[in-house]
Amino acid sequence: MNPINPLTCKNCTLPSSVPSSKIDESGLCIYCRQFKGKEGLDRQRKEYEIRFQKLLEEHRSANTQSSYDILAAYSGGKDSSFTLDLLRNRFNLKVLAITFDHGFISPYAIENIKKVVETLGIDHITFKPDFKVMQKIFRFSIENEFHPPKALERASSICNSCMGLVKFIALRMAIEKRIPFIAYGWSPGQAPIQSAILKNHPSFIKKAQDLFLQPLQKAIGSEVQAYFLEEYHLNQGKNSNFPYNINPLSFLQYDEKGIYTKIRELGWQPPKDTDPNSTNCLLNAFANQVHIEKHHYNPYAMEMAELVREGVLSRDEVLRRTNETMDYRIIEKVKIKLGV
Repeated sequence: MNPINPLTCKNCTLPSSVPSSKIDESGLCIYCRQFKGKEGLDRQRKEYEIRFQKLLEEHRSANTQSSYDILAAYSGGKDSSFTLDLLRNRFNLKVLAITFDHGFISPYAIENIKKVVETLGIDHITFKPDFKVMQKIFRFSIENEFHPPKALERASSICNSCMGLVKFIALRMAIEKRIPFIAYGWSPGQAPIQSAILKNHPSFIKKAQDLFLQPLQKAIGSEVQAYFLEEYHLNQGKNSNFPYNINPLSFLQYDEKGIYTKIRELGWQPPKDTDPNSTNCLLNAFANQVHIEKHHYNPYAMEMAELVREGVLSRDEVLRRTNETMDYRIIEKVKIKLGV
């Protein structure tokens, strides 16, 4: 079989070059064979939504010292913009939004961020690390795939590094501000239903942080420590003060058309300078290119395949998005800025 043109699942389009795909003689991948249907998924979603509502009730009845109910990681993309609206208007939460500016946010996304937070009346912080440090992290991520193999099936090495930094920066801020929940705007394909609500635990977080931080410290130096948890953050968690991670789009109905309609009402407009799989990041196209050259499949293949199984996207739409020619002018600008 030609690894550049792999066999794809006849149902969801997942390519055989994804290590865990295990496409059988009938042409179906392992995920389609294990999929129990939309009915069962809807039951699970309802269970998670009820659980989230109960957690909110417990939080509201407790005498907490936090000024905010939830910290939302806000990229300015369509899903995170829609998630902000859900948190503010559906769940009636006091939200603090945090944007991680890695130096490659689309100017259109920056404008969308301003419009959405102003329309919703949400407090907002932008965290912008030293770009020279980010250059080193991204270049290291290109040359050294130090993330777990399963993580690389769902996102490129560059994106895993970026998302990892977002998670630890958000967790650090939530602990310091005593915010009980952290929300992410990941689609159902990015965050499976099992990860819709996760309680962070100090021991697990320390192990995950060590796996991520130690290679970076060795290659780049101690300057990266500022983006991770210190010992006193972990000690606070021992008193059950660690927040929950919440992925609302995993347990609520995901409808792309409805999402676009809603966020346009907030002033959000589609960017004109990003690739088909991103609505906020200029780095994404280059990250995808690197991943495809190394692994022979688009890093969005797993996410898109899940959305096909759930009936959100058609097979043809996924093939269009994952095979569309990239804008190499954007990629070249990114490479110059990264110094690669």
